[in-house]
Amino acid sequence: MKASQQTIQQIERALRKVAGKFPEDAEPLFTDIHLLVNPYTGEIRTYNDDDEELDRCVVEQWIKSPQENFYDEVAPILRSCIEGMRPTLEKMSILRPFSFVLIDEDHETVQDLVIIDNEETMVIDGNLLEGLEEELDDFLKKLLSD
Repeated sequence: MKASQQTIQQIERALRKVAGKFPEDAEPLFTDIHLLVNPYTGEIRTYNDDDEELDRCVVEQWIKSPQENFYDEVAPILRSCIEGMRPTLEKMSILRPFSFVLIDEDHETVQDLVIIDNEETMVIDGNLLEGLEEELDDFLKKLLSD
């Protein structure tokens, strides 16, 4: 899925609103930012660790998205928008390190999008580690059988 310019603007506007909830001069809080994206309504809701809603917006391009792998499609778009706004988001009064996390309707983590720390930190794409658990299980079985 390719994001339209309007989609990028809507996501960035929502991220600016979230950043505004954590002004630079405020007492730092310990929390992550959770993004819940609904593939039927196109709505993005942002939450803190206490499930308090910080903001919501609707991405019209994502309304009734027919994508079977919707979260895999939107994660790179969200990650790109967050990375593009990194200078603004790094000023938020949140204790480091903190993460932007994509969650589903059950508030379960789908993917870590970006980790913001005082140093350069990289999030490894989940697809890179795909199948690792099975490989480790096979390795352990072979090791124990010897």
